[in-house]
Amino acid sequence: MPHQLVDIGVNLTNKAFREDLDQILDRAKQSGVIKMVATGTRVEASWDAYELAKKHPGVVYSTAGVHPHHASDCDDKTIGELRELCSREQVVVVGECGLDYNRNFSPPDVQRRWFEEQLRLAVELQLPVFMHERDAHGDFMAILSKYRGQLPRAVIHCFTGTGDVLDAYLELDLHIGITGWICDERRGTHLRDIVDRIPADRLMIETDAPYLLPRSMRPKPKKRRNEPSYLSHVLEAVSECVGRPTEQVARETTATADAFFSI
Repeated sequence: MPHQLVDIGVNLTNKAFREDLDQILDRAKQSGVIKMVATGTRVEASWDAYELAKKHPGVVYSTAGVHPHHASDCDDKTIGELRELCSREQVVVVGECGLDYNRNFSPPDVQRRWFEEQLRLAVELQLPVFMHERDAHGDFMAILSKYRGQLPRAVIHCFTGTGDVLDAYLELDLHIGITGWICDERRGTHLRDIVDRIPADRLMIETDAPYLLPRSMRPKPKKRRNEPSYLSHVLEAVSECVGRPTEQVARETTATADAFFSI
């Protein structure tokens, strides 16, 4: 029997899954991924994620938010639409929101404004928040620190930062999402050395599919596309790094995800 796992971040509405989504969901189930959180990165994508969750009750849940890459698309209707989405039971968290200064697809000041607006919405609705941060740690911490005490729960998804950054996030009582980055022998070695600092009740795992195909996979899938059924590779890497059996880490991360998202 495969371990029962929760994929806390998967881009199920991505065009890479358009042709064979039913098969992808079936493979996820067969591999033990019993629940998935479909990520909303724009208002339209958040509606799509909600509709998908509605079609797969008890298996797929969704987020409602605007990724910093798309912050320039926000307008005076954005928060109202997100508020409406968050009233649906399938929507379990505000986000994906945050800051990304690595590419600056939206200007930093615009990113900061809409990150803060979404944090205010999460506080208003008392929903957890699903966050993204890249090359923006100082501003991210300054903004989040203003609201953290009023937020029920908050997670940094796809964490790839340094030990100092991890310590700062743990000090703010954040949950941490680990992806296949930890399986990357080129870029993920530092992550392997620090993941054992994350308390079991704040550690969750995710694929961020179709991105971040675990490089530890043998043989590599022909499509080179990540999908939820590959979450076990993240589990195995994390288990090795924290020095606990895969069965135990599976139980812990699943229980933590269930509690975080109230699913």
